Amino acid sequence: MSEPASVRRSGIRFPTVQVIIPIRALLVGTAVVLGVWLLLSLSDALMLVFVGAFLAFVFEYPVRLLMAKTPLGRGLASTILVLGAVILVTLLALLLAVPLLSSIRDFLKDLPQIVQNLRDSGELDWLGNTGGAENAQEGSQQLANTIPTALSALVGVAGNVFSFALGIFTVVFVAIFLLVDMPKIKEAVASVLPPESRETTLSVWERITTTISRWAIGVAVIAVIAGTVQGGTAALLGSSYALALGVIAGLLDLIPMIGATIAGFILVPTLWAEEGLTAAIIMLVVILLYQQVENNLLTPTIQGKAANIWASLVIISVTLFGAFLGAFGALVAVPLTASIQIVLQELTKARRERIAALGSKPEPETS
Repeated sequence: MSEPASVRRSGIRFPTVQVIIPIRALLVGTAVVLGVWLLLSLSDALMLVFVGAFLAFVFEYPVRLLMAKTPLGRGLASTILVLGAVILVTLLALLLAVPLLSSIRDFLKDLPQIVQNLRDSGELDWLGNTGGAENAQEGSQQLANTIPTALSALVGVAGNVFSFALGIFTVVFVAIFLLVDMPKIKEAVASVLPPESRETTLSVWERITTTISRWAIGVAVIAVIAGTVQGGTAALLGSSYALALGVIAGLLDLIPMIGATIAGFILVPTLWAEEGLTAAIIMLVVILLYQQVENNLLTPTIQGKAANIWASLVIISVTLFGAFLGAFGALVAVPLTASIQIVLQELTKARRERIAALGSKPEPETS
C-alpha cells in the first residue's frame, strides 16, 4: 500500500516535498519577461519616441515665448519652430556637408603625417624611449586607415533614404504633437493627482521643462561660439584644417567638463605640427582664455542655473547615459540628471525640512 506523504526507501521514510507556485507570481514573471522582450524588440522605435519627447521639452520654452510675442496659437507656433529648425539644419547641411566632410577626411587622413612631422622636428623627444611616440604614430595610422570604411558606412546609412527619412519624420512629428498636446497632458496628469500634491507636481514639471529647454538651447549656442572662435583662430594662424578643427572643437564642447580639454589636445598639436611652436602657443592661449569666458560669462548668461548639478555627478551621468544610449545619451546626460535631481529634491523636501527643524531646536538647559 502506497503512502502519499512519504516514500519508503531502504527502510527510511523521506517526506514528499510539494512545490506550489502562486498564480500571481507566474503572472508577474511572465509580464516581466514579456516586458523585457518588448523593450528589446521595440528599442529602435522607443529611441525615436524618446528623442521626439526630449525635443518637445527643448522647444517648449521657445514656443511659449513665441506665443507671448505673437498672436499665434500653440499648434502653429510649435509647427513653425520645429519645422523651421529642421529646414535650417537641412540647408546648413546641404551647404556645408561637402566642405566639412572633405576637411575632416583630409585632417584624419593626414594625421599620421602630422604626428610624423612632430617626431621629425624633435617635438616628441620628451617622450624618450617609452614608446609613446611610436604608439602615437601607430594609433594615428590605424585611425587614418579606418576613414574609408567609416565614410563608406556613413554613406551606406545615409543612402537608405527611406529609413533615414522615416526616422526624421517620426522624431519631428512626435515632437510637434507632444508640443501641441502639452497643456492637455499636464491637465490629464493633474486630474489624477490628489489636491495636496497637484500644485507641487506641476511645479516640478515646469522646473524640468525650463531646465531641459534652457540647457539644450544654451549648449547649442555655446558650441557654435566655441567652434567659431577656435576654428577661426586656426584659420588665422594658417592651418589648412581650420574648418575641421572648428567642427571638432564645437562638437567636443557639447561634452561637459572634459570636451574642451580633449579639443585642446587635438588643436594644439595640429597647429604645432603645421605652423610651429609659436602658433601652438597662441592656439593654447586662445583655448584657455575662451574657456574662462565660457565658464564665467557665456554659460551663466545663456544657461543660468538650468543644470546646477555637482561636477562629479556630471562625469558619472555622462558615463552611464553614454553607456545606455550611446552618443545621444552622453549629450543629454546633464539635463536628464538635473531633472532627476529636481524630482529627488522635491520628494525629500519635507524630510529635509524636518531634520533642519530638529537641528535648530535649542538644547534644554541643564541645572
